[in-house]
Amino acid sequence: MTYWKAALGLVVMTLGAGAQTPAAKSLLGRVEGLSPRFKEISRTIWENPELGFKEVRSSALLKEELRKAGFRITEKVGGLETAFTAEWGAGKPVIGILGEYDALPGLSQVDGPERKAVVEGAPGHGCGHNLLGSAAALAAVAVKEQMAAAGTGGTIRFYGTPAEEGGAGKVFMIRAGAFRDADVVLAWHPWDGNVADDNSWLANISARVRFVGKAAHAAGAPEAGRSALDGVEIMTHAVNLLREHVPQETRMHYIITKGGAAANIVPDLAEVSIIVRHPDQKTLMGIWERVQNCAQAGATGSGTQVQIQVVSGYANFKRNPVLRDLLDRNLRVVGGVTYTKEEAEFAERIRATVGSGSLPALETVAKVQPPKTSLSSVSTDVGDVSWVAPVGHMMAAALPPGVPLHSWQSTACVGTEIGRKGMMVAAKTLALSAYDLLGSAELVRKARAAWEEAAKGEKYVSLAPEGQPVGGH
Repeated sequence: MTYWKAALGLVVMTLGAGAQTPAAKSLLGRVEGLSPRFKEISRTIWENPELGFKEVRSSALLKEELRKAGFRITEKVGGLETAFTAEWGAGKPVIGILGEYDALPGLSQVDGPERKAVVEGAPGHGCGHNLLGSAAALAAVAVKEQMAAAGTGGTIRFYGTPAEEGGAGKVFMIRAGAFRDADVVLAWHPWDGNVADDNSWLANISARVRFVGKAAHAAGAPEAGRSALDGVEIMTHAVNLLREHVPQETRMHYIITKGGAAANIVPDLAEVSIIVRHPDQKTLMGIWERVQNCAQAGATGSGTQVQIQVVSGYANFKRNPVLRDLLDRNLRVVGGVTYTKEEAEFAERIRATVGSGSLPALETVAKVQPPKTSLSSVSTDVGDVSWVAPVGHMMAAALPPGVPLHSWQSTACVGTEIGRKGMMVAAKTLALSAYDLLGSAELVRKARAAWEEAAKGEKYVSLAPEGQPVGGH
């Protein structure tokens, strides 16, 4: 049996697992009817990738579409040029849907199965945020149309959130009170599978560590110099030794962003960008203190000065089983995706470049996986939102199984119909779940009770620096 025939059978079985009410059928029809325009928007954003806090065209495109749909727009939320909210309706409950649209540096890529940049060194949507924001906006507009037709009360709100990739844009929106009156917030992310996600993610701290030394002729007078690059190398060596003595869930990774001007000059300036992650914020702070000690050791050993600047920080995610189960139930109504013969061939060519011999079967994109509750090794500022409002999170198969995010392969996929098919799974699931919440005060109450239980009296403490954002790239 060929893949696409087998996948079609899997989707039929998946759709049979969940019954569609008349309201759900109507809502799903609205999502389908609106889909051509929002698929086009996702492609336009993909073709014009913008880094965090600089998503001027991308945010403007989404704002204009939401404004045309009748949403009230609030600009520059939290003092951020590209942050906004768009809402329709009035009163409680207030159901939010999160949208992102920032790209990643250096991941420019054509929508083909071989590595080829559109513009060498330029940004690219390697995390699929062109799909993320478009699907979220599509869901919001479809829900608005259904509310208007059925006379449903409450407020549907889209959050346009910049700079998820290291800039902590949502944190600055939180500080401005953007989520203060939200009853529930829904979110999604492109992935290589379809799953309601309920794991804690990792809290993180991102920093720039700069060493300042003394320049001199590297051959003629090396004794007169003090190498800032030596400071970086001592620090990073100490960090690598530290890996043996931190909890296994910890992640520490860095790049040297500046190493000197020329080999014959003792570098007087060098810099490293480092991210440290752990699922527990208190444990993370203890690890971060040790990393700072590694930086101080680099300065002492090299005879240089060190400056440590925290760029951003993310909280861990507060789990919500009520919203997880809601998303899972609606995801099973929607089902997974199928690839055409051509898309399956494209996917296999992309997968062949990943370099792993143990990739999941291609047809898993047609399935809905059991809810994901195991610990994730990545981070998101959606975690910060989950501390101030109940958040439900899901993932949809916008990538072939085994294709990693933050890669040229993922950039290629999310610009194609493969990515847009996953976007539609997300939009439909988010729309159904938001509408369920708007129609059930009891469901909202249970979601908030689960959120309060998860917090257990803990107070939200932002790990991001105060004041205006530094930027994460």
